[in-house]
Amino acid sequence: MITPRQTGRYMVSTITAGKNSPLRFRPFTFDSIPFLRSILRNTSSRTCDFSIGGIYMWIDYFDYTYCIFNDTLFIKGVTEDDVTRPAFSLPVGKMGLEESVPLLSDYCDSRHMSLQFSAVPEEALPILQELGAVKVEQLEDWSDYLYSAEALSTLSGKKLSKKRNHVNRFITDNPGYIFEPLTADKVHAVKEFFDATHLPLSKPALADIEREQVKHVLDNLSRYPFEGAVLSTPTDGIVAFTIGEVLTDTLHVHIEKMNHKIPGAGETVNKLFAEMMTQRHPEILYINRQEDVGDPGLRYAKESYHPLTLLHKYNVIF
Repeated sequence: MITPRQTGRYMVSTITAGKNSPLRFRPFTFDSIPFLRSILRNTSSRTCDFSIGGIYMWIDYFDYTYCIFNDTLFIKGVTEDDVTRPAFSLPVGKMGLEESVPLLSDYCDSRHMSLQFSAVPEEALPILQELGAVKVEQLEDWSDYLYSAEALSTLSGKKLSKKRNHVNRFITDNPGYIFEPLTADKVHAVKEFFDATHLPLSKPALADIEREQVKHVLDNLSRYPFEGAVLSTPTDGIVAFTIGEVLTDTLHVHIEKMNHKIPGAGETVNKLFAEMMTQRHPEILYINRQEDVGDPGLRYAKESYHPLTLLHKYNVIF
């Protein structure tokens, strides 16, 4: 579980510093979130890696630290497919890549390490190659699934007819069901539900990290810029919950858990959350349901909603 230190974002202590580099990397903290969020709004990418949840929920696994220099966010960690390889996220903020990449190159030179980026959006590849990248590797299991917000909130059309039928069945089977925002008074019950119904991924290490981070988010929900919802029935109580984050025109769904024994619970919480969030935030055009991390069950579930596109990501080596 991540345990950000409760200090201001301008803390003096640092983790690492290149001998001749102005970059100073530090731990992520809760207090940093509003400032980081203001910088992340500058990204043109819709991948989850440039959202607060996409960063904070993976701090332990990817060993993330960060630096703010010239109103630009630099993140240091490891590659998404090999946690033994140090790597950086693509810088975001005031500085263009023409300025920020050489800064990272100098940092790496001073520490006798190669410059590598991970989770690089496809649209950034040409400029990185112009700046000297020598190798590009696609991250096969880490592409984000991007959907039309209108499609998921209405489930209209032939392609989504099966999903629509599952929702209709849930509504018929569960008269008096309740769908409501996830508020502080419901967190304890949601945690009990999660502990009782959690199903692991096919990759144990990722499953353990994901489980701990869901619990961490629930324990600290008020400190994150997240919104959530809970689906309950008179007979079974909570049957599903979900948590997401809005960034520019995209809703990033960070958590979605359901009781798989209740037919239609997953489809219903998915549809109603998309509907609720697009009503709250009319600017939402897309919904990012994130990666399948190579898990066959997740891949099937995400493909069954017919994404608009997959947002491919890459390792880029200099």
